[in-house]
Amino acid sequence: MNTGIRSMGFIKALGAAALFGAATPCAKLLLEGFGENLLAGLLYCGAALALFPFVIKERRRGADLFPSDYKNRRRLFGAILFGGILGPVLALLGLSLASATSVSLWLNLETPATAILAVLIFREHLGRLSWLANLGVCAAGTLLVIQEGWAGTWALAFIAAAAFCWGLDNNLTAGQDGVTPVVGTFWKGAVAGLVNLCIGFILKPSSLDFTWGYALILGGLSYGLSIVWYIESAQNIGAARSQMVFATAPFFGVAGALLMTGETLTLWQIAAGFVLAGSLILLWLDQHSHEHQHEFLEHEHKHRHDDGHHQHEHETSCDEAVHTHRHIHLPVVHTHTHWPDLHHHHRHK
Repeated sequence: MNTGIRSMGFIKALGAAALFGAATPCAKLLLEGFGENLLAGLLYCGAALALFPFVIKERRRGADLFPSDYKNRRRLFGAILFGGILGPVLALLGLSLASATSVSLWLNLETPATAILAVLIFREHLGRLSWLANLGVCAAGTLLVIQEGWAGTWALAFIAAAAFCWGLDNNLTAGQDGVTPVVGTFWKGAVAGLVNLCIGFILKPSSLDFTWGYALILGGLSYGLSIVWYIESAQNIGAARSQMVFATAPFFGVAGALLMTGETLTLWQIAAGFVLAGSLILLWLDQHSHEHQHEFLEHEHKHRHDDGHHQHEHETSCDEAVHTHRHIHLPVVHTHTHWPDLHHHHRHK
């Protein structure tokens, strides 16, 4: 795999983690005036509104606005249902029952959920170092949970259910190539946002005020830009690995909670930070190489021509190093170091 693409996958996953992690303490404050469904709806509507100008821009470039094949439509609908509708509501239900710090820490459950689903259902391969890194991420979260104690059985159950939903969403979006990450995230925000808004108005009517604007802005950053960066990362380095990097989000959430509440950093939190850093280093060092076969494939996604998989010709001149258009891959058998990106979801012996 091209080192630049791999590095960009890590950077975008970290950026997505920072934006998403900051949402937890902010959402805790906003929950006082909204119900769970209404706030989830506003957050995802904010994501859709923020991404709409970029969707128009990509359409002008010729990008599809909806998957043309059944497989990618199914992946998109699944991502909307589990990642946009069920996951956020379950997470906000847990947030309503526990502190922002505790919920930020428990969100690490999304990492093992993504990895287990990736291996058992979506045919990803994880080496020994990746499994050790996964255990390290979980251990880092456990260190902080030990300090916090149990905020409540129901709260943990809701967060665990949300983690399972987001784990499915992560794997579905990692393999989706029918639309660009921007377009896919826009549909998730628009559909999930409107559905949750309607449910929220029925369950807990709310009058329009300035806090709606805060929720929309928060959604645009933490659920719009963050999700786009995460999807682009997952398509470059695989769902399980991108999720392990994204597992830093709870620590950004803890930092935000500390700043808002004036709490001090503890030894448990410092120790967890070192464990997490070591786990990410193990993840980066994991190597995977063997002879594998690529079947004929036609799809559309962001790519460049120095990664060993995109040597196709263009009908018109292309001056951009990284660009998006529909292209084909001819059958080939070769050996190189790779991660489970869009082109490497083959089975392993």
